[in-house]
Amino acid sequence: MQSTELDPTLSQTLSAAEKAGLKLVIGNKNYSSWSMRPWVAMTAFGIPFEEVRIALGKPETSSMIAQHTAAGRVPVLVAGQTTVWDSLAICEYLAEQFPDKGMWPRDVEARAIARSICAEMHSGFTALRTSMWMNIRASFPGKGRTPESQADIARICEIWEDCLARSGPHHFLFGDFSIADAYYAPVVMRFRTYGVWLPPALQAYVDRVVAHPAVAQWISEALKETDRLEKYDSYPG
Repeated sequence: MQSTELDPTLSQTLSAAEKAGLKLVIGNKNYSSWSMRPWVAMTAFGIPFEEVRIALGKPETSSMIAQHTAAGRVPVLVAGQTTVWDSLAICEYLAEQFPDKGMWPRDVEARAIARSICAEMHSGFTALRTSMWMNIRASFPGKGRTPESQADIARICEIWEDCLARSGPHHFLFGDFSIADAYYAPVVMRFRTYGVWLPPALQAYVDRVVAHPAVAQWISEALKETDRLEKYDSYPG
């Protein structure tokens, strides 16, 4: 079974990151859900990388991101001469580059389902993103409950219930922690911020994700950030 302990030897990790030439460009840990996904995946699987954090919402933000990608958004993975500028593409690239890590489930059917639910998260759940943005430091219980966002919540619960029924009630979505769990980690953050009630089995899954060392480290570092995006720090109405 995959270990959930993080690499305790920071100097060795940084040295390996320099050798591997992997650089992950991210936004604020408190707000940037897209950045969280590959960062958590890389950290969870012990893939060394150099972190470059660009504060969002600043006059210089666009020009700083443009130094790494013309797409104008984070996250961005720079791997030597290769640049990958989409969170799902980054995860796929890493899974190919580090096949021994088992970032996707090894079973063919499980892997297909894992990819499907990540693609669904990547392209869908617009109402949830719009009404319940990620802000780890905030507490907005009961906010953002539009009919559309409620439908998104219901669909996410359905996905989790189906996956956990296959993997077992005390595991992650596909047994060991995988890209799929990293991909839904920002949803876990949202459910906590907005006080979304979940059935006990799903709340237990949320608790496991929050307790995972890679996710816990992201949360800890998000709480220490001092940059603020005012439009995400209060909820109107």
